[in-house]
Formats: sequence, C-alpha cells, structure tokens
Amino acid sequence: MSAAQWNAENPVGTRVRYWPWTREGEGFESTTRSEAWTLPSGAPVVMVDGYPGGIYLTHLEVIS
Repeated sequence: MSAAQWNAENPVGTRVRYWPWTREGEGFESTTRSEAWTLPSGAPVVMVDGYPGGIYLTHLEVIS
C-alpha cells in the first residue's frame, strides 16, 4: 500500500497494532500520530504514539 492510499483510508489517530522490527509476536497497540510518507528508499512509513521513528506500513495492522 502506498502512503497516499494509507492516508486516504486511515486518518491520523487510527488505532493500530505495530511491530517496530520484525513482524513477530503480538506487537504493540497504539494510534497513528502522522500521515504516512515515503522514505527515499521507497518504503512508506507512519509515526505512532509511543515510538520515536516511522513504522513501515507493512508492519501495521488497523484495529477496527
């Protein structure tokens, strides 16, 4: 999913489960605190409460 697609479907404040390193274990629950953007490497990321850097969108799961 691209950053633009994520932003169109998930506003800032969306509840998510995230995995900061590898997508193993239960992960952590949080909310997004930024819109998604694309790194120079081409990877889309978003910031979440409780973590200092961007999280890859592939390491996020929206909590409904």
